[in-house]
Amino acid sequence: MPGWTATLAWKSAVFITVMCCVLAALLGVLVHTAVTRQTVGHAREKALARLTDATAAYEAGEALPPRSGLDPPGLPASLRALAVGGDRGTMVADHLGRPTMWAAAPADGHALATRTDYSQSARTINGLDGAIIGSSLLAIGATLLIGGFAVTRVTRRLHQTARVARRIGAGDLDARVDDPRTADPSRPQDEVAIVAGALDTMAATLQRKLLTEQRFTADVAHELRTPLTGLSAAAELLAPGRPSELVQDRVRAMRALTEDLLEISRLDAHTEQVDLDVHELAPLVRRVVPASGTDTEVTVVEDGPPVRVETDMRRLERVLGNVIGNAHRHGRPPVVLTVDGPVVTVRDHGDGFPDYLTAGGPQRFRTEGGSKGHGLGLTIATGQARVMGARLDFENAADGGAVARLTLPRYEGPDEEPPPSATGT
Repeated sequence: MPGWTATLAWKSAVFITVMCCVLAALLGVLVHTAVTRQTVGHAREKALARLTDATAAYEAGEALPPRSGLDPPGLPASLRALAVGGDRGTMVADHLGRPTMWAAAPADGHALATRTDYSQSARTINGLDGAIIGSSLLAIGATLLIGGFAVTRVTRRLHQTARVARRIGAGDLDARVDDPRTADPSRPQDEVAIVAGALDTMAATLQRKLLTEQRFTADVAHELRTPLTGLSAAAELLAPGRPSELVQDRVRAMRALTEDLLEISRLDAHTEQVDLDVHELAPLVRRVVPASGTDTEVTVVEDGPPVRVETDMRRLERVLGNVIGNAHRHGRPPVVLTVDGPVVTVRDHGDGFPDYLTAGGPQRFRTEGGSKGHGLGLTIATGQARVMGARLDFENAADGGAVARLTLPRYEGPDEEPPPSATGT
């Protein structure tokens, strides 16, 4: 069935319509039965009264009243048989194209019958049936309008709650439903208001926890900078040798980790300011690869004029540098970087990304396979890509190897010369 049939508004409309039809049919049958019984009973009494007068006249040998006679033409055969058998009875049948109430009684082996016009009673019943159908349709339509209005108000609030939930899931922790029914605790609340209040409470709690974590990360990284600076200066004073090299190497690693933590804290706090400009993508990539100091193969798919993108050059270099470094550190050669339109793909030929990374993205301080690292490089790359309006996806190639795909916003402006800084190699 179509997808819209699964909506609450559609289900409510169907339910209201079915219930209204059932109720209207039930009431219509009851009213029709009661009025028909009363109308037929009144016509039967009138016909039997005429039959009584005709019977009295027949027994007295007088002339029969009008519309009376022995075995009159048009008398239904079943009613004639009933009268000949010795019983009295009435029956509605058509006579000369008009509804007629017949009454018959036995009379010396014949059927003494009389008839009365039943047209007015039939019109009354037909008019009642039409009124029942019309009023039922009117009631169903009015109920659908009122019910649709009430259901729409509920579904609109549910859609608003769902939109806020999606915004929270996308990282906007300031989003709130702010249902007015939850502002006053003493005010009765329906189920939708309870759900909206619970969502707001969850978002506020989650925001407080994340802000606490961000402040803790930033504070720790900031406090480590001062002792690390002194430790780095002290390490430079050590006598040359293997121990000195090991100490200096660990100090550099600690300083890099501290800077990464500070960068992540700025990304989490959304305080980064992006500097967008228009650049040709291929020359930028060709400059990033040598700066990474790795043996990376570069392939540019040339199909038409050079592709220009609107991006932050410094952040793009940071993202590509982290992705290339991760491919060489955790994958196996050859590492191939491909530029195809506004998409930059970095692929290695190692064991591929872990399942958790392809499913939910990189996570800080989580690595698998016994590899060295803190999981911060790809986390920073993902955050910087998001800041400059790009998208960084991670997947595994079908024939083995990890694939990181960076999709940049293509510049669709007028054809003009790119800035000189973007054409260097």
